[in-house]
Amino acid sequence: MLPKKYRLKKREDIKGVLKYGLTQRADFLILKTRENNLSNSRFAFLISLKISKKAAVRNKLKRKLSEFIRINLPVIKNNIDAVLIVAFDFSKKNSRETEEVINNLLHKAKLYVR
Repeated sequence: MLPKKYRLKKREDIKGVLKYGLTQRADFLILKTRENNLSNSRFAFLISLKISKKAAVRNKLKRKLSEFIRINLPVIKNNIDAVLIVAFDFSKKNSRETEEVINNLLHKAKLYVR
């Protein structure tokens, strides 16, 4: 699970990222990013009811995304608010494919520290 200080929880913060953030897209994910004034990056994950009506499926997808971000926190740039939006159900994809898509998306958005 992603530590609390790395979670983007407030509705206003998420809306600000969605409205004013830069957008990147890769396969089944959309990433919106915006700079913040904090010493760390924060993340939120949005999965629509259109993806699955079942909360268990949506929560499983969120846990997959959250775990990948948690593992890669040391190499992710600070001062960023990011919202990952799932465009379609990726539960059928294996872990390696999922990691590659997320990794490519983060590289495209230049969120990795060099």
